[in-house]
Amino acid sequence: MEIKNLGLFTTFAVLIFCMWCRGWTQESPGGWTPGVMIKFKRVSDPAVSPDGRLIAYTISTPIMDKETSEYLTHIWVVSSDGKRNQQFTRGDESCANPSFSPDGRYFAFTTARGEDGKNQIWVLSLKGGEAEQITQAEDGVNAYAWSPDGKRIAYTMNDPETELEKDRKKAKLDMKVLDTNYKYAHLYTITVDKDVNGDREVQRLTSGNFHIGSLFGTRPFDWSPDGRIIAFEHRINPKIDEWPTTDISTVPSDSGAVTPLVTFSGADMMPRYSPDGKWLACVSDGGNPRWAFAIDIYIVPAKGGEPQKLAETPDRFPRLIGWSDDSKEVLFAETDQTSRRVFVLPRNGTPPEMFTLGRGNFINASLSQDGETLAFIHETTDTPSEVHVTSTGTFDPKKLTNIHSDYPKFRMGKTEAITWTSKDGLEIEGLLTYPVNHVLDRLHPLILQIHGGPAGVFTETYTARSSGYPIQAFAQQGYAVLRANPRGSSGYGKEFRFANYNDWGFGDYDDLIAGVNKVVGLGVAHPDSLCVMGWSYGGYMTSFIVTKSNRFKAASVGAGVTNLFSFAGTADIPSFLPDYFGGEPWDRLDTYMKHSAMFQIQDVTIPTQIIHGEEDERVPISQGHELYNALKRQGCPTEMIVYPRTSHGVREPKFIQDIGERVIAWFNRHLDRKGRAEPVVTK
Repeated sequence: MEIKNLGLFTTFAVLIFCMWCRGWTQESPGGWTPGVMIKFKRVSDPAVSPDGRLIAYTISTPIMDKETSEYLTHIWVVSSDGKRNQQFTRGDESCANPSFSPDGRYFAFTTARGEDGKNQIWVLSLKGGEAEQITQAEDGVNAYAWSPDGKRIAYTMNDPETELEKDRKKAKLDMKVLDTNYKYAHLYTITVDKDVNGDREVQRLTSGNFHIGSLFGTRPFDWSPDGRIIAFEHRINPKIDEWPTTDISTVPSDSGAVTPLVTFSGADMMPRYSPDGKWLACVSDGGNPRWAFAIDIYIVPAKGGEPQKLAETPDRFPRLIGWSDDSKEVLFAETDQTSRRVFVLPRNGTPPEMFTLGRGNFINASLSQDGETLAFIHETTDTPSEVHVTSTGTFDPKKLTNIHSDYPKFRMGKTEAITWTSKDGLEIEGLLTYPVNHVLDRLHPLILQIHGGPAGVFTETYTARSSGYPIQAFAQQGYAVLRANPRGSSGYGKEFRFANYNDWGFGDYDDLIAGVNKVVGLGVAHPDSLCVMGWSYGGYMTSFIVTKSNRFKAASVGAGVTNLFSFAGTADIPSFLPDYFGGEPWDRLDTYMKHSAMFQIQDVTIPTQIIHGEEDERVPISQGHELYNALKRQGCPTEMIVYPRTSHGVREPKFIQDIGERVIAWFNRHLDRKGRAEPVVTK
């Protein structure tokens, strides 16, 4: 383009235009940082209207001002042709869990915007107008679902405090006796329309010493198609550790006796009625509960009978979505290696078939009432999450939203799946992200990231999304990042997920080190510039690695289990380790010591950062203190950062950003990189 003889301002404008055309504005001196990535909007909860023409979904935006650090969630509705997309809820209080009424005239959602500050059900007309609060649940609503005729809504609520308990709290006499006075969640219904007196009828359907709730966060109950019965999953009390006692029962929706339906000795969960009302699908371990989970899909006659196991799913770890419109197939979600997918399982016992094809994750799937439309969130490692829709007849996904149009489009470090062979010959897979400025004739520092679980898995999530471990921010700093799926991970079948039983810190350690060697052998990573980090079980492995290897220059332990003996006695899941290690700590003391970092901690020299939530009940903060004090007393470089108000997962965006910045600073400091993004050495 000829630009001479133009004025100074015009010349500058043309230059900027040319740079934009060439994509130069995709780069900036800073590029990806935790501060940039924390602005990522989180998309979730797609819900399809009964006729498949509309999809409601939520967008969560980080709000970070002087006194605020939270995600504000609101509901949007997009048409299935993508022509209309508008925000339906507003305000300073989050709104979530959208669902359409069966006639498609309304959608309901939950919010704490009311005067009582409790999570309640609100209803909004799709024609416009103000949302109206439906429930006045004293302790707030947990889960809810419309009745098939749209005249009622069923919901669960925890038992509220009694007047005596409130008085004792005011008098500072509210001492607690553990494992007593549980606040059970029970089932209620409420009419949507008011009666002649302007009231809505609330009816309690269940009571007694059992708790209605889901281990996996799915809706724990389902209406029968005729609206006469509600099936629900329940366990003996609200403690998460009691999940193996979960059974499925039914209750008339206008009140009546509770009738057991699926009662294996283990966990029976996720009841879902078939459209014809003849069957109820569920998942169950068949009476063999294990913390690594081997669960299958069963169907049982809706009126009662012997549960029938369908064909096993590839990973034997499914989440039910719903039924096909002809009641002949069950749709479920499951991890397939590094992708999360939707599968179809025939009722006749033949094997399941993969429905969602292609790269990336297909998550939060929602099925229309007529069974013909499936909405879901799709993302890949280099494309952010957006709402998609497809017919259930043929998988032909259509992107409906462009939520991240204003999100930075800096150059990204490429991510690819790689495989390697472990010490004992087991094939392992992982995701390798290259540095943003990767060049073939240079070696780069490498971060080994280890997932939680141990039955977690790294999948093809968008690598520029916000996270305490911000992948593209590491890549921008010149790091390669290996996210390995060692034995014990989900997504590779039941046998692989169970392969680390009684073996934490050994076979999985070999898998991880072999992965590091693979990346070094590829000519990507410098063998003397290695870092390691992980959260929860990943923190456990990180703490264990620093006791076994001096190859790493720095480590960051997030919410890590460091002492198996004390963890078993202080965590909210005391049955977890006895399942993995075949006995109680006092019966297998040598085993628990052998697999604990704290009993191998002497003479550790690797600089180790420790990060922990102050209110973590899953991995109590004492686990972090044990490691921190042991390292400090030996003169090993260490620091411990404690986040108040934080449980096992970090939710406040300021904290999420801070963790990423601290981990980067820790690694840079101990690799003597001073924040620079250059490769470390020429080959």
